[in-house]
Amino acid sequence: MPPQPYIAKTAPQAAWGPIALARFLHGVVALAAAGGIGLELSAAISGGPGTAPTHLERFVRLFSYFTIDSNLLVGGVCALLAFRPAHDGRLFRVLRLTAVLCIAVTGIVFHTLLTGLRELTPSGQLANFLLHTAAPVFAVLGWFLVGPRPRTGRGTIAWAVLLPLAWIVYTFVRGAFTGWYPYPFMDAGALGLARAALNAALVAAVFIVMAIGLRLLEKQLPAAPAG
Repeated sequence: MPPQPYIAKTAPQAAWGPIALARFLHGVVALAAAGGIGLELSAAISGGPGTAPTHLERFVRLFSYFTIDSNLLVGGVCALLAFRPAHDGRLFRVLRLTAVLCIAVTGIVFHTLLTGLRELTPSGQLANFLLHTAAPVFAVLGWFLVGPRPRTGRGTIAWAVLLPLAWIVYTFVRGAFTGWYPYPFMDAGALGLARAALNAALVAAVFIVMAIGLRLLEKQLPAAPAG
C-alpha cells in the first residue's frame, strides 16, 4: 500500500473569538432595549404612564422619558454593531458615545434616585429590569470589552453632549406649558425652577465628566474589536 501524503494539521480556530463576543454583547443590549420599550409601548396602549388623558399624550409622555430615549439610541446603535462590530463613521462615533453615556446615566440615576418610587406590575418589573439594569450593564460592559475603539476625540465629546442638553431644555419648556415632568427631581412645579434646574445641571455635569473619563480610559485600552 503506497504511503499516504502528509497533510499538515492546522490549529482549530476558536469558536468564541473577539468578533463573536462583540456580536453577542451588542446583541444583548439591542434585545434588552427592544424588549423593554415594547413592554412600555404595550402599557401605553392599554393605559399609559401616569394619568395621561389621551392616547397621544400617553405616547408623547412615554417618549419624553430619558430612559426610553436612551434605550432607543443604544438599542439602534448596538443593533448595527451586532451585524458589524467595527462599524465606524464621524456621525456614528458621536451616536455611539452618546448612547453609552446616556444609557449609563439612565442606570445610575435610576438606581440612586428613582428606584422604588412606584409599584409595578410583573410586566412593568420586567421592562424596568431590561431598561434600567440589563441594557446599561451590558452596554457599558460591551464598550469596555469590545469597543469599538479608538473612537473618542474632543470633537466627538462636544457633539455627544448636545442630545442630553437638548432633552433637558425640551423637558423644562414642555413642563412649563403642561405642568408634567417625567422625573420628580426635575419637577419645577413641585420643587421650584431653580432647584429643578440645579438637579438637572448636576446630572449634566455627571454626563460631561463621564464623557471625559471615557476618553481618558479609551487611551489606556487596546483597540477593539481585535480580529
